Amino acid sequence: MAVQVGDQAPDFELPASTGDKVKLSSFQGDKNVVLVFYPFTFTGVCRGELCELRDDIASFEAAGVQVLAVSCDSVHSQRKWAEEEGFNFPVLSDFWPHGEVSKAYGVFNESLGCANRQTFVIDTSGAVVATFASADLRTPRQKEEYKAALDKLAA
Repeated sequence: MAVQVGDQAPDFELPASTGDKVKLSSFQGDKNVVLVFYPFTFTGVCRGELCELRDDIASFEAAGVQVLAVSCDSVHSQRKWAEEEGFNFPVLSDFWPHGEVSKAYGVFNESLGCANRQTFVIDTSGAVVATFASADLRTPRQKEEYKAALDKLAA
């Protein structure tokens, strides 16, 4: 079962495309987090979604939000993709143990070995205040869904 609104977000530490490790709890008391799970690096729908986030990063920063993108691809793939696309937020690797964080959030797709397309908005106390998902792996999340979720942080 996926993590729900009102739950404490499961903490994790994952390697980032930058070579650093990112720990979710390090943002507590400082920044809200938009945690974006996506299926596969170097694919069209995922590229479109993450490029839209990249191009609109100012609205997240204005809301005091750190964007974190997560897939089950290797850190080497994440690094190459992030460099090619100019992503201005950490792209995290949930590669090994394979999908452990995706499983903790209830979004791991066992049949494909990847994360489903789901977003969690986490406030500075570590609580999930909003979550939304796409209908299937081929359907991108919409910009309006992010705006509605960010509005819940201000409420």
